[in-house]
Amino acid sequence: MANVIVFDLYGVIARTQGDAARRRIEELAGVAGESFWEAYWACRPPYDAGQDGTAYWTAVADRLGVRFADIPALIAADLDSWCHVDPAMVELIHELADRGHRLGLLSNIIAELVPVWESRHSGWLDRFESLTFSCRVGVAKPDPRAYEICAERMGVAPGEVLFIDDREENVVAARAAGMKAEVFVSAEQVRKLAGAPAR
Repeated sequence: MANVIVFDLYGVIARTQGDAARRRIEELAGVAGESFWEAYWACRPPYDAGQDGTAYWTAVADRLGVRFADIPALIAADLDSWCHVDPAMVELIHELADRGHRLGLLSNIIAELVPVWESRHSGWLDRFESLTFSCRVGVAKPDPRAYEICAERMGVAPGEVLFIDDREENVVAARAAGMKAEVFVSAEQVRKLAGAPAR
């Protein structure tokens, strides 16, 4: 039975960007397709580690060789695309906390999104003993230090942690840091890993 469980946020508890949201961002940027999203993700690590939104979108524009007409609108649309949850996972978080599991969160997240999550989702975020956000600690997964900081904040050794993430590279890095880690599949998978009764 896993007592200390640390979750990734996006792709596990939170939903990733939907197609409509991605189209809205492309419309605001005036650039669409693979080249836009390559630049979007290539410039993301400093943003996840604490860079401000204007600097991020300026870097994206520079990489594409364009100028964005309305960066505040891009920031707002981007934030809105990253703040929706999977109800089944929220239910599981409450279930695990009620059963006495110690829960932590380790997420690559931009600074502007943190208050959005805290204002909209405080009810279940309060079930976590520790929230380790990349933008607040200055390092992002798969940097080994991110996992070390997370374990330190939970007051445990990395080997005591079961870490759940949807990205293979982050799971591999967590294992290298000493954690037990699994690629996320479903709420039922996590329920079994935690030793909770199946639904």
